[in-house]
Order: sequence, then structure tokens, then C-alpha cells
Amino acid sequence: MTSQTDRLERLITEESGGCCEADIEGRLDSLRSCQSEAPADPDADLTALKTLGDDTRYDIVRLLKAADGELCVCEISPTVDVSDSAISHALSDLYDAGLVARRKDGTWRYYETSDRAEALLTALDETREVVA
Repeated sequence: MTSQTDRLERLITEESGGCCEADIEGRLDSLRSCQSEAPADPDADLTALKTLGDDTRYDIVRLLKAADGELCVCEISPTVDVSDSAISHALSDLYDAGLVARRKDGTWRYYETSDRAEALLTALDETREVVA
């Protein structure tokens, strides 16, 4: 069985043209340094991305961003082709992920995008242009 660094050693040797001793430890240190820049606890990031990965939740966040302000559930319902309970569930998931803010005013509940949702949607918009 090969060690975890055997493939890395072959890569570095091949990249250097095989003319010098491969610096495996140096490359591993460099890779570990890159890894240390990642968040120690990526759960919030992964939750936000997973939450946006659903069509209904994504459509709701896009609608809220385009509205540029709060919307009541009764304003969201006609634009999303799912049941009211599915909308409520989606909004709850979005709230739990920190992608929407909500407030209650009497019997009405209003939602708007959070700063984090705005930033994620902006990043998606900017990268879409790069890919196209």
C-alpha cells in the first residue's frame, strides 16, 4: 500500500523534471498553510450553501432580494409554485441558515434577505458572468 504522499512525490518529481531532489516536506508545509486559511468550523457556510441548493428556497431568496425590502408570506405565495406549507417550511429553513430575517407584525410575518444572503447572491451573479 502506498503512503498518502507517494503520489505527491511523483507529481513534484515530474514537475521538477526529475533533475533534483523532490521537496515533499516543503510542499506539504505549503499545502497545510493553505488549508489553515479555511474556516475551522465550516458548518455555517455549508448550511447556507445547502439551503440555497433547493429550488423553492433559492426562488424565495431571489424574490426577496429583488423586492429590496420586506415581503409578507401572502406576497411570496403567488410567485412560488408550491403549497403555503412548503413556503413556510422553506422560509423557516432560510431563517435557520441565517439567509433571511423575519419580524412579526400582528398576524402578519415579514421576511427580507440577510446581508449574508445578499453577499452570496452577489457572488453567484458575479461568477455567472465569468463562466458565461
